Amino acid sequence: MKKKISWKKIKAETQSVWAGEIESFPHGATQSPTVNSVAYAYDDLDEWVQVSKGGKSGHIYGRNSNPTLDVLEEKIRILEGAEAATSFSSGMAAISNTLFANLKPGDKVVTGKDTYGGTSKIFLEFLPQYNIEVKLCDTTDHDLIEKEVLNGCQLLYLETPTNPTLKIQDIKRLSSIGKKVDALVVVDNTLATPINQNPLELGADIVIHSATKFLCGHSDALGGLICGNKKLIEKIFHFREINGATLAPNAAYLILRGMKTLALRMERHNNNAMQLANYLSKHPKVDSVYYPGLNTNPGHNTAVSQMRGFGGVLSFSLKGEESLISNFISKLSFAHAAAHLGSVDTIVGPPKTTSHVENTTKERSDLGIPENMLRCSVGIENIDDIKTDFDQALKSI
Repeated sequence: MKKKISWKKIKAETQSVWAGEIESFPHGATQSPTVNSVAYAYDDLDEWVQVSKGGKSGHIYGRNSNPTLDVLEEKIRILEGAEAATSFSSGMAAISNTLFANLKPGDKVVTGKDTYGGTSKIFLEFLPQYNIEVKLCDTTDHDLIEKEVLNGCQLLYLETPTNPTLKIQDIKRLSSIGKKVDALVVVDNTLATPINQNPLELGADIVIHSATKFLCGHSDALGGLICGNKKLIEKIFHFREINGATLAPNAAYLILRGMKTLALRMERHNNNAMQLANYLSKHPKVDSVYYPGLNTNPGHNTAVSQMRGFGGVLSFSLKGEESLISNFISKLSFAHAAAHLGSVDTIVGPPKTTSHVENTTKERSDLGIPENMLRCSVGIENIDDIKTDFDQALKSI
């Protein structure tokens, strides 16, 4: 029998473990099973018809829905305080499905310049092919963004903090402007996670996550998730079930398992990134540090107002030639040089091979992504070991 839980009264640390998993699973299992069945059989044709038409809960075909995915979607729904949620095969599938399900020729999108590279490619390359106008604004020029929104738009796309520049956008302020013109407000919450930030509470309509990153946390599964009101999510789900960008059950299970420790990991990610940012900001060989937790960061006050923690990702640039980046990375012992973030282990790399690898040098320049920048996803290792490792690598260049 389903237990009645008032999840709003339950803390995120407990939600991460129990949300979506409060009911008993088959055979008394305490953990969600991985259901790898493509099809679901019915002895009663009338019941089958009811399920297929949505009159009764159940599953028909794996491209549409799956019991393991149900559990994952319920967990993120509760963590984000949403009415509904659905899943995708990757973070970019979540982003592209959300955009294409809600836009048509003649529509206009307003967004910031330095969104994630894959997202910016949709804005720069693909949406214009469908006669959809995209207005790229300076990410932190809220006055300009407001002006463009009030001139008329159908969708306002925010990413905060941004990847990899860690810029902060005022979700509450910009969401309220979007509402004035009935624009759909979408927020990519990947870097913050629901542990640090809940955009729906600040006025957003849809929250997007690349579940590949912090939600999974172990670099072993691709996935995407979105949350919002039921009507919006059903619309995007229908687009997804037809185009087939379905999350695999095995990946869903790995993400579910990772999310059980999400709150615990984010506490360490937040603390380690804050300490590493402070260390780097005082180092004589470091030119700039990009992290919203620093008092000197332009977006710090806004971050304090809408975030409970500043996340596990920072970026920095070195003084001197760009070639120093390669030398620095090669000297690190406890950091992967890889195109990823949000894992338990520390990961470093420049935007040209990570967040904006799909973009040309000119596109990165136009988007305000410095070539001498290094993005660092700070892991959950002991912070003294991380700082010692960075210190010896910096001394060697």
